[in-house]
Parts: sequence; structure tokens; C-alpha cells
Amino acid sequence: MSKNRSEVAPQDKWNVEALFPTLTEWEVEFDRFAPAGSLPQWPELAKFKGRLGESPEILKQALDTLFAISRKLRLLYTYAHLRHDEDITQDANKVAYNKISSIYHQFNEESSWFDPELLALSDATINNMLTSPILADYHFCIEKIVRVKQHMLPEEQEALLAMTGKALQAPQKAFSAISDADFKFGTITDSKGNKKELTHGSYGLYIRDQDRQLREHAFKQLHGKYKEYENTICELLNGQIQSHVFNAKARGYESSLDAALFPKNIDTAVYHSLIKTVNSHLDVLHSYISLREKVMNVGQLHLYDMYVPLISAVDIRLSYKEAEEIIIESVAPLGIYYQNLLAKGLKEQRWVDRFENKNKRSGGYSSGCYDSMPYILMNYKDILRDAFVLAHEAGHSMHSLLSRQNQPYQYSDYPIFLAEVASTFNEDLLMRLMLDRVKTKEERIFLINEKIEDIRGTLFRQTMFAEFELWLHQAAEQNVPLTPKLLNETFKELNQRYFGDRVIIDTEAESEWARIPHFYYDFYVFQYATGISAALALSERVVNGGAAEQEDYLSFLKSGCSRYPIDILQTAGIDMRSPEPVAAAISKFGDLVSKLKQEL
Repeated sequence: MSKNRSEVAPQDKWNVEALFPTLTEWEVEFDRFAPAGSLPQWPELAKFKGRLGESPEILKQALDTLFAISRKLRLLYTYAHLRHDEDITQDANKVAYNKISSIYHQFNEESSWFDPELLALSDATINNMLTSPILADYHFCIEKIVRVKQHMLPEEQEALLAMTGKALQAPQKAFSAISDADFKFGTITDSKGNKKELTHGSYGLYIRDQDRQLREHAFKQLHGKYKEYENTICELLNGQIQSHVFNAKARGYESSLDAALFPKNIDTAVYHSLIKTVNSHLDVLHSYISLREKVMNVGQLHLYDMYVPLISAVDIRLSYKEAEEIIIESVAPLGIYYQNLLAKGLKEQRWVDRFENKNKRSGGYSSGCYDSMPYILMNYKDILRDAFVLAHEAGHSMHSLLSRQNQPYQYSDYPIFLAEVASTFNEDLLMRLMLDRVKTKEERIFLINEKIEDIRGTLFRQTMFAEFELWLHQAAEQNVPLTPKLLNETFKELNQRYFGDRVIIDTEAESEWARIPHFYYDFYVFQYATGISAALALSERVVNGGAAEQEDYLSFLKSGCSRYPIDILQTAGIDMRSPEPVAAAISKFGDLVSKLKQEL
């Protein structure tokens, strides 16, 4: 049974007290920073309204003030959201999280005049600002604002849009509440009749178990719960998609996809190219599935057969401490400074909230802010997959740490398009080390299969999700009613195309879309696929290169958002405007499948 939060040992919890020792002290700081009843909330920012064009000095002062407020908000938000995710039913933490979320929306409203006023300046004045040495630290910030000038609304309309932000978050928050807190999955039985508790965390264990009946029961019962509520979840997802469509239309973008990518200077062709490239190589995936079917010898496969290791005699398991040690060792190709930073964070500074407890947010992530250490949420279960999740999140955290160490606040957050590169890069380093250390042929087969599954899950599966997400938005933009029946049919068709005719898509699998939180994130999932493609290419470059290649990669990690993401990757040696990295990742997948056939 899962522990209550109060029963978790301190060493297994993240060190959130480093931010604020107690919730009471957080509340004192919150009330000091955002006293109730005073509007505008930040008069120090409001005093610059109408003055941005006076001089570079005034604009710099305004930007300094804007980012100082943002920086403080991020610190307060980080503490509240970490506390909230420890137990999302805990009332005091829920109140604190809602308070900081509300004040964030207030900040967006009170600062909504800034960009329109800046863009209302004459071209000559803006050019003067862009070339002024006084504003050198903000040059790229101004350049990014100017880029979206054609999509910026008048000040009054921008203020109105900012006011909608809180309301438009409701679908995502409601989904998180029902999925992570309200849903209870009960118990299931294995082939011997033993009862087992089913949770988000234990599902990852059961779906990999050699007991096929246990896998089937876990898969059908978990997805059956979402199917039971598919009408409600469909409305929540539809509400989120409609918010994306609304924002795109309000700002005059051609589509929701364009609205998500244009500000980052990513051409929509990159998204479409990913889907096209993967679809043109699905035969490679089908070849692997045929091999899996042959080796498992259980007849036609179901989706609950896709995750179990092919070698039943080997099941590499790592305790949390063992995973920690080997992950630290695996990053040696990135140099001693990187390695020591990671070791200190994991072993001494308590970056990680390690294990599942009741009502803890499911999954894993890396968080933190400019004025904090990185924080990693885990639900560690001693399986190898969880060791790779820890390596993945540690990659995010080191990316964040190095960006914050080397960039000013305004450039310290790396863009979403780059988010999954460093994480999957570290997964690849871990796999390389483990393959170097295998003692038996069976262990080698096990690990090769794990790497294949990693690419399948990150490249092929996430591209399928990206295709579904694109379809969702296009249907909404064409006023096609999004109903559970339509979503189930479309998701089933995608599964059949990606997995091929030999895999049975059970009724419960048709509504798997209902449990994917990333569909609420506005075109996020495609970046897992582009990220692993870039990461595999960079890993080859660093491991087989020398000091220059290592430095190129570390410079990438230190760049934050100081340039557009495509350009940052370009300087690291990868061109994501080309389909070549994706095609190369698929080719690596095919090579691994061939190697697996030979080993078997």
C-alpha cells in the first residue's frame, strides 16, 4: 500500500525547505509581496506605462522591474506547486497553489500593456532601442517581441486576453484533479489469484510483468476507468483545445499549430516533416513488432504485450541508490565539472522526491526556478525503466542549472523545443554504460530491447500522439464536434496504422487518449520525438568526438533561451530544419532491431 506523505522519510523527500522553511513563512512572504486589496498590485511597474519610448534608459528600467517581479513570482510559485504535488488533496497546499496561480494571472493582466506599447513605437524608435548598448542585455527579448508584432493586439484587447488566462486553465487543472486524485483504480489479480493494488505508479510495474494475465488486468482496469469517464474527459480536453483555437484566432494566426510555433521561430514544416518522416518508415516499427510476436509466442499481440521484456530470465532491477550511482558515472563524457554538480545535487542537496505516496502527482518531472536548486519528482519503483526516468529528469535539471549559472534571468529558461534534448541525451549515456558492462548474452539482449523500446516510446509513440493532437486542433478549427466516439475511432485508427494489422487494439485501448496529460500542453509531445532525434545525434557526436564536441554540447546546455531554439541546436551541430536527424534516429532503431535479431 502507498504511504501517507507524513510517513515518507526525510531523505526520500526533496529539499523544498531550502526555498521556505515552512508554509507559514511562504505565506508571510506572499502577503508582503502581493498585499491583498491593493491595485495595481505592482505600482512600481505601472509607473512606466506610457513612457517606454522616452529613452533606452527608461525602457531598461521598465524591463528590470518587469523581470524582478517575474523572478519573485517564480520563486513563490515553485514552492507552492512542489508542495501541492506532494499530496494534491492536502488543503493548505492547495490553497497556497491557487493563491499563487491567481496572483500570476494578476501579473499577466497588469503587465499586458507592455508588449503592445513597445510595438506601438515607431520603427525608428524600436531600431534605436535594438541598437542601444544600454539595452544590450535585453536585445533578444526585444527582438522576440518585435517578431510577433503582427499578432499583437491593441492594449485593451491584450488586457482582456490576459484576464481570460485563469479561466482557460480550468480544463487542465480539472483533468489533473480527476486523474491524479479522484480516480481510484482498485485491485487486480494475477494468474495465481493474488490481489494487487493498482495505482499510476504500480501500473508501470505490472505492464512489464511476465504474468500476461496481470498485464491484461492492469491495462484493462486502468484504461477502463478513463473509458468510464470518457464523456467528462472529452469535454475537458475539448475545452483545452478550444482555448488554443481561441487564442490563435484572436491573434490572427493561421492555425493553433502556427500560434504555438511561430513565437519560437519554428516553422510548422518541422512538425509536419516529423509526422511524414515517421509514417514513411513505419515498416521498421512493424518489423520489430513481428519479431516481438515471434519471440513471445503468445499469438497475436495486444497493446499490453508491448512493454514486457523479451528475455524472461533477465529483469534488471536497480534500487534508487544504485540508479543514482550509475547515472552519475554515466555522464563522465561530459566532464568532471558536470559530473560533480550532478553528484552533489542527487546525493547531498536532495533534489529528488523519490518514491510514490498517496495522492502524489503521478509520473516524473524536473522543476525549479532561477533562485532555487533543481527539483525532480519521481515515483521510483526499482525497475530499470525508472532508472532511465531518473537519468532523463536529471538531464533536464542539469540543463536548467547550467543555463541559470550562465545566463541572466531573462534568458535562463531553455525553450520547450530544446527541453527533451538534454534529458534523452542522458538516457543514451546511461544505456551506453550499461551495455559496456553486460556480463551475459541475455543481459545484452535485455538492454538492446530496452533501447529499442525507448526509441519506440519516444519517437514513434510520441509522433503518433503528435499526429492525434494535430488532428484534434484541426477538427476543432473546422468546427467538427469532438465526441468520445469520434476520438475513440480516430485514436484506434492511429494505433492500427502505427502498430500494424498484427496487433489487437482492445476496446479499452481506444480511449487511451483520455489519460494523456500532455494533450493539454499545447503541442508539446512532438518535441519528445524531435528531442530524441537531436539527442541521439549529439550523443554520437560527443562520445565519438573530443574536447571540441564536448564543449559544443556544454555550450548548448548553457545557452538557455538566448537565441532561437533551432539556432541553438545548429551551433551544437544539429540541423532540425532537415528531416535528416529524425531519419537517422529511425535508422538507429532499425539497426538495433537487426542486432536484436542476431543476438536472439
